[in-house]
Amino acid sequence: MSEVGNIYFNNEDAKSKEFAKVLNGRVNDYFKAKGISKYGNLEMYIKTVFMLCLFFVPFGCLVYFEPRGILAIALSILMGLGMAGVGLGVMHDGIHGAYSSKQWVNKLLGYTLNLVGGLSINWKIQHNIKHHTYTNIEDHDEDIEPKAILRFHPATKLKPVHKYQYIYAWVFYALGTFFWVTFKDFAKITRYTKEGLLAKNTNSVAKEYAILIFTKVFYYSYVIGLPVMFTTYTGGEIFLGFFVMHLAAGTALGFIFQPAHLLEEVEYPQPDENGNVPYSRFVHQLYTSVNFANKNKWVTWYAGGLNFQVEHHLYPHICHVHYHAIAPIVKETAAEYNIPYHAKEGFFETLREHTNMLKWLGTADSELVKA
Repeated sequence: MSEVGNIYFNNEDAKSKEFAKVLNGRVNDYFKAKGISKYGNLEMYIKTVFMLCLFFVPFGCLVYFEPRGILAIALSILMGLGMAGVGLGVMHDGIHGAYSSKQWVNKLLGYTLNLVGGLSINWKIQHNIKHHTYTNIEDHDEDIEPKAILRFHPATKLKPVHKYQYIYAWVFYALGTFFWVTFKDFAKITRYTKEGLLAKNTNSVAKEYAILIFTKVFYYSYVIGLPVMFTTYTGGEIFLGFFVMHLAAGTALGFIFQPAHLLEEVEYPQPDENGNVPYSRFVHQLYTSVNFANKNKWVTWYAGGLNFQVEHHLYPHICHVHYHAIAPIVKETAAEYNIPYHAKEGFFETLREHTNMLKWLGTADSELVKA
């Protein structure tokens, strides 16, 4: 593991500064020429309603009609897809401040994560701060930290079990939201408190702990409590539906989030002994992010534009409904400055190559040579 503390990006590089200035100017010109806002629009509002309904309508059907067998499982899966959809296409923009020009609206929409069992402050710290700032940098980007028996970075210690991670990783992805709502939020808020990050990102640490407790009590009260009180489902059946819902949500999120920075094309920039990395913070995002399935309108819609990962990392403050429009601008400008623009054509092709990347990370060939 890296022992480097602070990370210093090469922000004074002349080429990088010029590239950022030109690209930012062109993106701004696009919105001015179109006369449109960088924030959400009618498409975004419709999606918000749809995703919330995709979660709550099947839940209402389960409680009111009490279907059995395959139909009950199907409704649980729909709930899971709705839960993931709320995270991908609603909460995500809210916490990035990209949903609306009004910050209270962004904050409110960010709390849709709490509505489906998560804790928004944890997501803000892990995703907005640690991941977006230090993408693919060992010991700083929490998304690539070793998790259980998973290895996501060439500098992470290789273990014999990693040889098989390309197989079992998908099980861990599927279990992701289940672990998140049951115990991971508690572990994360404790960690961020010790690291001082919680205090830096809220005006009241005590308030965030109170929100955590309220969130969990509220979530379990309706998602488990209502079926217990108002249906004839057994405890085992209720837990099965709850578990299936989370398997669907975890799988959907894994399909979208995991390949975006874990493909063969990406770099894992290593800081030197002083914490210096080779690229500016802006250009760093292009070396460490990959687009995929950009021509697939359904994937783009459901994924909250996160298949335009390059655009998202460059402009997280722009609502995802605009990514498809600014992508050609980013690609063309990157080519002019000989900066990589990584993009994959197909969705399933991307999942296959992510699997191959996991397989490679389970081999000795992937280990970084230490100086």
